[in-house]
Amino acid sequence: MRLRDRLPVLWQEPTQVRIGTDPRWSVVLTDLSPGAVRGLLGAPPGVSDRALRAALGREGVTRDEADAVVAQLATAHLLVPESARGSSDDAPVLGLLESDGSAVAVLERRAAARVRVCGLGRLGATLTTALAAAGIGHLDLDDAGPVTRAEVGGTGYTPADVGRPRGAALATVVQRASEGAHARPVAGGVADLVVLVEHHVADPTRHRPLVTDGAPHLSVVVREASVLVGPLVEPGRSACLRCVDLHRTDRDPHWPTIAAQLAVLRPAAEESMLAAVAGTLAAAQVIARVDGRASPVTDGAFEVRLPDLVPRLIGWAPHPDCGCTGL
Repeated sequence: MRLRDRLPVLWQEPTQVRIGTDPRWSVVLTDLSPGAVRGLLGAPPGVSDRALRAALGREGVTRDEADAVVAQLATAHLLVPESARGSSDDAPVLGLLESDGSAVAVLERRAAARVRVCGLGRLGATLTTALAAAGIGHLDLDDAGPVTRAEVGGTGYTPADVGRPRGAALATVVQRASEGAHARPVAGGVADLVVLVEHHVADPTRHRPLVTDGAPHLSVVVREASVLVGPLVEPGRSACLRCVDLHRTDRDPHWPTIAAQLAVLRPAAEESMLAAVAGTLAAAQVIARVDGRASPVTDGAFEVRLPDLVPRLIGWAPHPDCGCTGL
C-alpha cells in the first residue's frame, strides 16, 4: 500500500500534520510525537506504508505509534494499492476520485470511447482538443465547412489551415497534439455520444433522428452573447430538445415562428472567451458521460453568458406533450 498521489503533507501545529487540503479527503493527524511529525513531513509523495514505517523508525518513533499512524491513514482511505499508479499525467488526480485510488479503469473507458463532434468552429475545436487531451480515444469530426481566419489562434488551427475543411484540419491538429487519440473527418456513423454545436437554435432535422436511433447526444447552441451547453439527451430516459422547444412555446407562443427564422440564419463568428469557456464546459459533460458519472445537464443546461462567463444551471423536465420518454 502507498499514500495517494498528489496529497501534500503539511505542518499544522507542533503535534499535528494535515494531509491534503481538499475537504473531500483532507485529514489532520493529531497528538503526534515530534519524531512522527518529522517523519511524515519528510516522506516523499506517494510513499509506501513500508517506507513510511521505516522513515518514522529513523526518527525514533515507536512501533506502536508508527502502526497507529499507518492505521489512521488506512481508515481515512488515504492508502491505496501500489498497482493503482497509472501512466497518464492525469492519473494521479483522477485516482483521488476513485475509492481504490486507481484511474486505470476510467482511462481505459475513455480510450475506448468514440465521440462524434458536429460543428468545428472555435467552440467545437476547443471542445475536441479538450476531449483528446482528456484521453478520448476516437473522435469523428463532422464539419466540411472551411476554416476561417477568425478561427485561427487558441483552437489549434494555423494560418495554413484557412480554407481547408474543418474536419480534416482539426484531425491533423488532434493527431499532432495527442498521441493516444485517433481523429478522422467523417459525417455520420455510430458513436457512443454525439455533440451538436449549432448557432442560434437547435435544428430538429439533426437531433430528432438521433432520438429515433436511441443515440445519446449533447446540444451546444451558440447564441448572440451566450452559449447553452445542454441538454445531454439520453433518448427515452431524459428530456429531449423537442421537450425544450415545447417548454419555450408554453412560455412564448411565438417561439416556433422565431425558431424557424433563427434556423436559417448564417452562423456568426464565435467570441473567443465564450467559445473557450463553453467548449471546455461541454467537454466536461462528455467526459462525465463516458466516465459513467451523472451530468448536471441531463434534463437541463448550463447557460454561459458574457461578460462574466459564470455557468448558470437551467432545468428542463421531459414535456408531457412530447412523448420521448415513452420510446
